Amino acid sequence: MAQRKSYAELRAELEKRYPSGQTSNGIAIDDIVQLKLQNSYDTHLDIAREMASVMRQDMADYDRDPTLSTQSLGCWSGFHAQQMIKSVKRLRGTTKRAYVYLSGWMVAGLRNTWGHLPDQSMHEKTAVRDLIREIYVSLRQADEVAMNDLFKELKAATSDAERAEVIERIDNFESHVVPIIADIDAGFGNEHATYLLAKELIQAGACCLQIENQVSDAKQCGHQDGKVTVPREDFIEKLRACRLAFEELGVDDGVIVARTDSLGAGLTQKVPVSQQPGDLAAEYIKWLDTEAITDANPVRDGELAIRLDGEFVKPKRLPNGLFPFKKGSGRARVVEDCIANLTQGGADMLWIETDTPNVAEIAAMVNEVREVVPNAKLVYNNSPSFNWTLNLRKQVRDEWLAEGRITEGDYPEGNELMKADYDATELGKEADDRLQRFQHDISTQAGVFHNLITLPTFHLTAKSVDELSRGYFGDDKMLAYVKTVQREEIRRGISAVKHQHEVGSDLGDTFKEMVSGERALKAGGHANTMNQFAAE
Repeated sequence: MAQRKSYAELRAELEKRYPSGQTSNGIAIDDIVQLKLQNSYDTHLDIAREMASVMRQDMADYDRDPTLSTQSLGCWSGFHAQQMIKSVKRLRGTTKRAYVYLSGWMVAGLRNTWGHLPDQSMHEKTAVRDLIREIYVSLRQADEVAMNDLFKELKAATSDAERAEVIERIDNFESHVVPIIADIDAGFGNEHATYLLAKELIQAGACCLQIENQVSDAKQCGHQDGKVTVPREDFIEKLRACRLAFEELGVDDGVIVARTDSLGAGLTQKVPVSQQPGDLAAEYIKWLDTEAITDANPVRDGELAIRLDGEFVKPKRLPNGLFPFKKGSGRARVVEDCIANLTQGGADMLWIETDTPNVAEIAAMVNEVREVVPNAKLVYNNSPSFNWTLNLRKQVRDEWLAEGRITEGDYPEGNELMKADYDATELGKEADDRLQRFQHDISTQAGVFHNLITLPTFHLTAKSVDELSRGYFGDDKMLAYVKTVQREEIRRGISAVKHQHEVGSDLGDTFKEMVSGERALKAGGHANTMNQFAAE
């Protein structure tokens, strides 16, 4: 967080203006100090500027030491983000290197007024902007609630030593506000539409935009089939649009993540025009799946012919007009995409959407990119679309077979490996050990600066509600809620157990006291049932 004035500095400034200790209409300067310190940021654009600097520093730290990677969970509400960051702070004592990921998939599936929709850019553009705002409102409210608690301690202090200790905690308070990596999909239109939406997201607080190289009007989830990419120069224009939005708004350190879906995208909508050998268009066109022009296979009316490697050939074309790429070309196209995005598009980081979680596979691609851009860094999606258990167990089985450590009959091939019977086996334990190390390994071996899970709060909400519902509507009734929710909240120290306090009831009482004094009608008196819960 940017350097802010201390409690003593603010109080000294106000004492000069109000020597009596209060304003002309009776507001105590201590209350003004509290409100100034609770208000961690004046605008969300200020958040974008500062969080961009935080990310840049984290990126520099990672370049020096790749064990210093960052993490996030995808959050589809401000409350999810707030509780995640509060949990991180409770666990580590700091929010450093913890971010929030804003998933376009979850916005489409959970945050639009048209109902639950697939990840195909069919949701309102404004839904992404609104969620960024909501997340930062929630994180800032966490600051306000925590700071209000500190000032209550300050008022209750009975000695100078106690006051000094609380003031030190106030001055050293670490904000819950952290960077958001915001998914802008494929830009929701042409380069100008991308620029306009980028401005909206940045003004809402986004310091980092993630944009993908799919066609906007044919966008698919990265883990689905039917993906269509755009020529590289088209994508670079959208990267420039994002950079212009950052520059215009004074977010000079704004971060752009260029995502390539080429590994799983076998189609293009457009054959770009090459101006000279080896340019971006030529390097894109060379991967088209073509067929020879012969007497038996002439160019017919309405068909296209292009010259490749000194010969005229016909690009294959599907009934919908799309052009397929050569089979097996995805990996090479990914590497070329990444290099172009970094060297010509001005992207700061890469996102390679893969079909399985394999450290060696990703590292091999990144190493090729790093031959051209040595400090290339990735954001990697630890996706719930992967069957992590099955994938890792298959990887271990294949390796052990190749090493001669096991034989074909020791462990089954395929989906049988998912069975709980193999959880406690040597292979099951090794797969779990690799799962635990996965983010460390991919960060230190494959240039992954940021590990995220796109949809965890979607799946967690589904699982948790199912767990509670099965017990509550089944035999356990009220025990289900107490055992699976409240008792765990209390024992883990989760502040949300005092739900009135969590949403600011004490904050409201404090403000009422500031303006009404003894006349304040407060919610937190002796009859408040939240008093049944022990202090955090």
